[in-house]
Amino acid sequence: MSQMHEEIRQQPEALERTLAEGVELAGKLRRRFAKTPPRFIVLAARGTSDNAAQFGRYLLEITTGIPVSLAAPSVFTLYRAALNLKDALVVAVSQSGESTDIDYVLEHARKYGAITIGVTNEPASTMARLAEYTFLVGAGREKSVAATKTYTGQVLCFYLLAQALGAGMRLDDLRRLPELAAGALKIENEIAASAERYRFMTHAAAVGRGLNYSNAFEFALKLMETCYVVAERFSISDFLHGPIAMIESSFPVFLFAPSGVTWPAMREMLARLDHLKADTLLITDRSNREAVKMSRRAITVPLRLSRARAIPEELYTPIPYIIPAQLFAASLAASKGLDPDHPRSLSKVTRTL
Repeated sequence: MSQMHEEIRQQPEALERTLAEGVELAGKLRRRFAKTPPRFIVLAARGTSDNAAQFGRYLLEITTGIPVSLAAPSVFTLYRAALNLKDALVVAVSQSGESTDIDYVLEHARKYGAITIGVTNEPASTMARLAEYTFLVGAGREKSVAATKTYTGQVLCFYLLAQALGAGMRLDDLRRLPELAAGALKIENEIAASAERYRFMTHAAAVGRGLNYSNAFEFALKLMETCYVVAERFSISDFLHGPIAMIESSFPVFLFAPSGVTWPAMREMLARLDHLKADTLLITDRSNREAVKMSRRAITVPLRLSRARAIPEELYTPIPYIIPAQLFAASLAASKGLDPDHPRSLSKVTRTL
């Protein structure tokens, strides 16, 4: 069994530690932001951390109403632009805390007037030293090159940040996220059987929207780096603006399909893909009975969180939805006879400028 598999299974405990570590900082930030709220937010990250930041962008804009942008680190590192970041909150995200360009953005941001927050798994890292505040991901040392538990930990940190910025989320609901992660792990055997069917897959598309858009990016990245599958990632809208032309009979398409505001568009997409005879696999949950009924193949996550309190309805689905995707990638790599812990040409820490 790969280290990636083991680290996927460690996520409920890692999320518990992340939450325990982050609640106090979230409270401190809430008091500060109540006095001086940021006018806008900038997120800086690369790779899997950038996918977590993509989730953070949707979450923060939806729940706080504060505009959020994703930084282009080259603007800082190559073009040496001096951005006016007064009244901004700049959040840098890195598993290792040693991504050279992301740390440079953080250093520049603090110099030019921003409040700075780091999100990292390494308390002794450069990022933790540079940031004014640091959310620590309690994942422990991640040995597999393919990030799994650090991704969900970063996502959880964005929930805590949103709460600190005034989002109306209950701490009790956030405390249920480790339980939801544990529930997703219970269908591991079902996921492994689904992955075996795709062992000869060489190309695919992953589609999501809204709060699960980032999961489409992260799932595709896992397929690329652990299974060497050419995996494109799209929102539903972007997919319809051209890329759907590549779909032909048996083309694999993976869709994140929670109930809620994104489901009607996803339902139309699924019907169209069925007409094109694509090979579709949905990641959904038991509450979306229509999705399960429509799909020929679905991975159904056993969610138990009451959605009456969650606005939007799919607010807490991203963590329990990405875990089946991680398991799928790890199982597919095993079916292909590949080592997901040591992908070719990759190392755990990547330094770029």
